[in-house]
Amino acid sequence: MTSASGTAGTRGTPAPRAGGTGRRSVGRFLREVIAELGKVIWPGRKELITYTTVVIIFVTFMVALVAGLDILFAQGVLLVFG
Repeated sequence: MTSASGTAGTRGTPAPRAGGTGRRSVGRFLREVIAELGKVIWPGRKELITYTTVVIIFVTFMVALVAGLDILFAQGVLLVFG
């Protein structure tokens, strides 16, 4: 009989961990994270300022849009239900 996960006869028991103890696994994970962060292309000062400005303008626009719709719908509810 095959279980829902596609393996025969396991009855939901977890597979054993590869790689030994948890401490070695955590250390390896942290080394890999640091190695991956070294591959990241970080933005320069000019790019960072540009991206930050775009985000602030977009968030301000969205807040104004939601606030405007909120006021509009509030006025509509007051007109309908009085």
